[in-house]
Amino acid sequence: MVAGPEVRAWRPAVGGVAEAFHARFTDHAYPMHVHDTWTLLIIDEGVVRYDLDRHEHGAPAGSVTLLPPRVPHDGQSATPHGFRKRVLYLDATLLDESLIGRAVDGPEMPDPALRQRVHRLHEALRLPGEELEAESRVELITESLRRHLLNRVDLPAPQPHRRLAHQMRDLLDERIAAGVSLREAAGMLYAHPAHLVRAFSNEFGIAPHQYLVTRRIDRARRLLLAGMAPHAVAAATGFYDQSHLTRHFKRVVGTTPARYAA
Repeated sequence: MVAGPEVRAWRPAVGGVAEAFHARFTDHAYPMHVHDTWTLLIIDEGVVRYDLDRHEHGAPAGSVTLLPPRVPHDGQSATPHGFRKRVLYLDATLLDESLIGRAVDGPEMPDPALRQRVHRLHEALRLPGEELEAESRVELITESLRRHLLNRVDLPAPQPHRRLAHQMRDLLDERIAAGVSLREAAGMLYAHPAHLVRAFSNEFGIAPHQYLVTRRIDRARRLLLAGMAPHAVAAATGFYDQSHLTRHFKRVVGTTPARYAA
């Protein structure tokens, strides 16, 4: 008996990501088709064989594949056992149109570090309340993709912009509970989102989303010790719900909010 396909698709509330798509197929073959987005693909099991602009390619597990918008491609398993994949459809504006030809010439990127970044982005997209982390990862991944396509992977990292980093920290401090999206912060500080993340990380040794979470945990500790119930603390400190608070609290503090309060 052949198992049927396993499919999950959703639209994350994260700028730049039009759709997330996870699937396992055994005998499905995609006909030639196009997307109006960039298709960022990682394979978890098996190998996908596909034609892109009349040239044959393979997408193995362990690499990253980037298919450009509006270029026809198909796809099918290269083995009898099928394949399991995770796909992000990225807004066409994230990468310049001039890079489409480069993606056609070299869609596969055998970069373990980049693949790990994409994996972590998928993990962040599955969790409610992690929008800032996901947005940060989208920007850094886009920057890596751009460097790959330009064949300039050895570009030195930009120098930290100390004033910008401190402005971002002040903004996060002002909005501990309310939070702020990366794109909103970038607009307020007149900075490119990726540069904002890098400046902050280089200056303080921690990513903006990690900084915000730890500030929220600090506030949660004080409220718990003041006698506030965990579910009320979650709402007061900007966490999605009590389970969201518990997950981060245990990771940072080493115990659950309830045990900490007791």
